[in-house]
Amino acid sequence: MADLDCDLAIVGGGLAGGLIALACAARQPEWRVLLIERESAAGGNHLWSFFDGDVAPADRWLVDPLVGQRWAQGHEVRFPGYRRGLETIYNSISSVDLDAYLHAVLGGRLLTGAVVASIAPDRVRLADGQTIAAEVVIDARGAGDLSALRCGWQKFVGQTLRLAQPHGIARPVIMDATVAQIDGYRFVYLLPRDARTIFVEDTYYSDGLALDEAGIAERIAAYAQAQGWQVEEVIHSESGVLPVVHGGDFDRYWPADDPVARAGVKAGLFQPMTGYSLPDAVRFATWLVEQPLKGLPAATRTYAAAHWKKGLYYRLLGRMLFGAAVPDQRWRIFARFYRLRPGLIQRFYAGRSTIADRIRILCGRPPVRIRDAMHALLNPPA
Repeated sequence: MADLDCDLAIVGGGLAGGLIALACAARQPEWRVLLIERESAAGGNHLWSFFDGDVAPADRWLVDPLVGQRWAQGHEVRFPGYRRGLETIYNSISSVDLDAYLHAVLGGRLLTGAVVASIAPDRVRLADGQTIAAEVVIDARGAGDLSALRCGWQKFVGQTLRLAQPHGIARPVIMDATVAQIDGYRFVYLLPRDARTIFVEDTYYSDGLALDEAGIAERIAAYAQAQGWQVEEVIHSESGVLPVVHGGDFDRYWPADDPVARAGVKAGLFQPMTGYSLPDAVRFATWLVEQPLKGLPAATRTYAAAHWKKGLYYRLLGRMLFGAAVPDQRWRIFARFYRLRPGLIQRFYAGRSTIADRIRILCGRPPVRIRDAMHALLNPPA
């Protein structure tokens, strides 16, 4: 294993870890980087999507090679009695494409099928007893201790359907909330892949994290039938549960005495209100490659702590969503939000809302009662 000793060992080959490895390969080629993934392929089983405005033009070099599909015609949303099209270009990255690109760029520096037994600031021990020495180790293995956070949940099941006839969907539908409201705020997300292939995701903003995959798959089938689509084949399925954070203790989530660097959701680097992580994963990777390796563990925690502080406003919105809105009426909050200016909507998803944006989101006639909103803000759950 001596040839796998490295300057930077990244544990976890998902989006955050993969982007760090690619950023290092492009901007710090002298660093010996090793990306370690427990599964047989990097990236897991995911489809990541983002709006053009989520990634700064100066950072597009990192994600553009990964984009498998781009919808220049923008996207739309649907609510009871209201539809809206928005011009912002939409993009998608598949885990299959991420894995292929990582293999092409990293070659033997991508180690798959490697189960990690333990990590330290300067070494990784594998389950087979072998040890990899590194100047710095970054832990990018999904979520940390979520018991330190107060969360609602965004949970979903998605299927790519091959249809007998064209589906007629010209551009992504980010939210179709005209469906029955079940288990909190429910909407269907549609990505047209080609004329007869479409990705359909049934999503819930729920108080509980239990995911009834079989039941949701039946709802996807019912949705397709209601659209008049005849499904020939389900060619891909995925599911997930993302935290929507509305409170908690960052110092418990990432204790100050933890000496290992972190990235991605493990570091709390996601938009608290949506669980959306791609914009932060890009920003963090492009930031990291400008830092010296020495002192990186402390620097990553400082970065993540600043991100947590900046996320206070979004956590307050989440507290109102889960604490003040009646579950089957939560859609009204999003319907109102999607009547606001396109630029405000874009900055919200990117986690870069301005002061004026924040005031505007809370101004006007609220979709929840003021008394309930104040109760949720002043009396957070234990």
